[in-house]
Amino acid sequence: MDRHGQVVALLDATGIFFEPARTAFPGADGAAWARAALLDPGAAGPDGAWRLDFRCFAVARPGGRWVLVDAGVGPAGSPAAAWAPVPGRLPDALGAAGIDPADVEAVVLTHLHEDHAGWSSGADGEPFFPEARYVVQRAEVAALDRADPVWDWTVAPLRASGRLQEVDGTHRLAPGITLLPTPGHTPGHQSVLVDQGAGARDVVVTGDVLVHAVQLGDPAVPYSHERDRETARASREALLARARERGALLATAHLTRAFVEPPGETSPGRPC
Repeated sequence: MDRHGQVVALLDATGIFFEPARTAFPGADGAAWARAALLDPGAAGPDGAWRLDFRCFAVARPGGRWVLVDAGVGPAGSPAAAWAPVPGRLPDALGAAGIDPADVEAVVLTHLHEDHAGWSSGADGEPFFPEARYVVQRAEVAALDRADPVWDWTVAPLRASGRLQEVDGTHRLAPGITLLPTPGHTPGHQSVLVDQGAGARDVVVTGDVLVHAVQLGDPAVPYSHERDRETARASREALLARARERGALLATAHLTRAFVEPPGETSPGRPC
């Protein structure tokens, strides 16, 4: 189990992306790809393919309670099935970490893409985490097309059950857990700062602000599926600067290493 202090990495799935890395990240030069290969060698698939993980994170809370950040690709019938490797194995990963779904008090959805909301609920519309509130930026919900399958899979049932909590901007979820707006990948994307207190390093859960190690080595590199590339770049640069200032680790959703060092002012990050 990969863990840094209170933060536990939970691997839901691993697979090959439907686009080669050099298509998904246009404009990266040879030096950026060389740095990426050193930072995350596991991402190199056959014939230039991009191999990525789909990861959630659990943050320990007092009394045996937990906050989950993101909800993975989901079961076989989830919206992510159109392109991601389903079914995910989050239920088994939770069990291995000793986490009962009923002990999850909140699920923070960094954004409403299929591979981050899959275990929010099941085909029956019931929340997978029965005692949790599901926390998302109001701007993210407002921007989601009603025809998007995530609406019927996640937003509609959670609203109906009264478990969807929409927040605006920076939000203190609990002591030591702060939600940070990081728009660009989607209009209401958010990341999570975990302040672990004296004697332990803070952790920044990046969501899809950082999707591939090529963006860790060169934060200016865009991702082809970002809604607003300039805003995404600004969010990425600001979040990485914040992590450096705090001496925080980065917890990544899609790199094949769960925890990485933020890049220095003049040097790329490195794996932990």
